[in-house]
Parts: sequence; C-alpha cells; structure tokens
Amino acid sequence: MDIEIEHLVKDFGRVRALDDVSLHIERGMFGLLGPNGAGKTTLMRIITTLLPLTSGQVKVGGKDVMRDPGFVRRHLGYIPQDFGFYRSLNAYELLDYIGTMKGLSRAERQREISTLLEQVNLTKDAKRRVGGYSGGMKQRLGIAQALLGNPQLIVVDEPTAGLDPEERIRFRNLLTHLSGQRTVLLSTHIVADIEASCSAVAVLKQGRVIFSGTPDQLLRHAEGHVWQLEIEPREYETLESAYRIVSSRAVNGHMQVRVVARENPLKRGAPAPAGLEEGYIAAMSRAEEKEMRHA
Repeated sequence: MDIEIEHLVKDFGRVRALDDVSLHIERGMFGLLGPNGAGKTTLMRIITTLLPLTSGQVKVGGKDVMRDPGFVRRHLGYIPQDFGFYRSLNAYELLDYIGTMKGLSRAERQREISTLLEQVNLTKDAKRRVGGYSGGMKQRLGIAQALLGNPQLIVVDEPTAGLDPEERIRFRNLLTHLSGQRTVLLSTHIVADIEASCSAVAVLKQGRVIFSGTPDQLLRHAEGHVWQLEIEPREYETLESAYRIVSSRAVNGHMQVRVVARENPLKRGAPAPAGLEEGYIAAMSRAEEKEMRHA
C-alpha cells in the first residue's frame, strides 16, 4: 500500500513542524530518520489520521487521509511511541478487546489472536498481566495488536527505544519479516535500525526532508570524508569544535577518533570506509551548511 505525500505543511500556531514535505513510500520497509524534534512523530500522526494537516496532501492507497480517514484506519496497524496498555489485563484479554474495537468477529478474534501471540513469541505469557511485561514484551504485544485485522500499512514510531540489544534485534527482524507483504513505515533516530532493515530511507531535519533514497545512497554522502586518527586527550575539545566526531575510544592513554570532514583533520587522519551513520552525519552537515549560506 503506497503512501503519497505532496507539499505537506503542518503548523502548530506560529511553529512550523513540517515544511513542504514530499515523499513516495512503497511496499516494504521504509525508514524515517532524524533527530528528536525533526517532525517524525508529527508526520506519523498525520499519516495515521490522528492529526489534521495545514496544507498539502497525503494519500494512503490512493485515498486522501483527510477526506477518507475511515479507509486508512481500516487498513492501518499503528504502534505509537508510547503505547498505553490496560495493565490489569492479560495479553489475550487486551488483544480481544482491541479486536472488538476493530470490528472483528468472535471467530476472527480467536483465530487471529492465537496466531499472533505465537508469531510474536508471547503464547506462554498470554495469561500474564501486561503490567508485569518487560519493555521488549510490550513492544511485541504492540506489534500483535497492530497486526489484528491483517492491515496493509504498519506505522511504527521509535520502536526500539529502551530495548536491550537482543530485544532490538528480535524486534527489527520481526518487522522486516512482516514488510514482505505490507508497507512498514519505521520512524527512529537510531541509524542502526535503518541500516539493518530498510530498503529506502528519508532524513528529516527541522521539519524538512534533506534526503530521500536508499541506504547506499545515503552512505555515499560520506564517501571520501571519513577519517580515523589518534589524538591526545587534551586535543579532543579542539577537534570537536571544528569537526563532526562520530565515535571515539581510549586506547593506551590516547584516543582513537572517527571524524566526518571534507579535509584531513589536523593533517593526521587516515581515510576510513564510510558507514550509514557517517552518511547520515554528512547529510545533516550539508543541510546545515546550506542553511548558513542562505541565512
């Protein structure tokens, strides 16, 4: 189920949260990347019909989200950033309640709930109260509720925040599996989540799209601009004030640092292969340079 976004603007009073956003999202796993406050959640809430737009147009499956929100909701599974659970219910009771709200018959609910609990590995915990679930278990239950009714669009907002590494990997793998027959829109500020699972990605910065393409295309923004060098600890602040430091670690009293820069930092850097994180940093840096030239 494709999503077409054309010249989307969203204002909250005098604050412009989304500024002329245009994107085409096809079936599969699409990543929406950007820092906190970039407008990702606002965009998600407009797509899911929870917020009205100020101007522009958003279509899901060819239907305008403002004119036909019922169509979008019938085909939508949504996992918000903060998913509210009825803590006193167990997983089966909660899914049965949500299935009822989605208009599923009793027979459909019984069939789907059993299948989904097994799919997200919660069958043995189905009778436990969800208030006692771990963060990862709650996220998996969030996926199960989103999949009730077999939606063709799944929207997931910051899904791996607060999860341990094992839960994050399991969650990403499950979303990737689900995206084979659906459109999965994944919003995150964690580059590794995009790198591991998405075939297309867009980067938002202060409400604007500064990149849209494949992860490989984003990575190329940093090719030839990644450097690794060893510095004294006292040099760190000087380096940080002039360049984008991607990572650093202490080794035998020195610091090994990876930097994104157009020129060799401190004239001592060795070229290093670019990764998606460096591509993201390079795209953000170019956007900032462009803003400064037009300021």
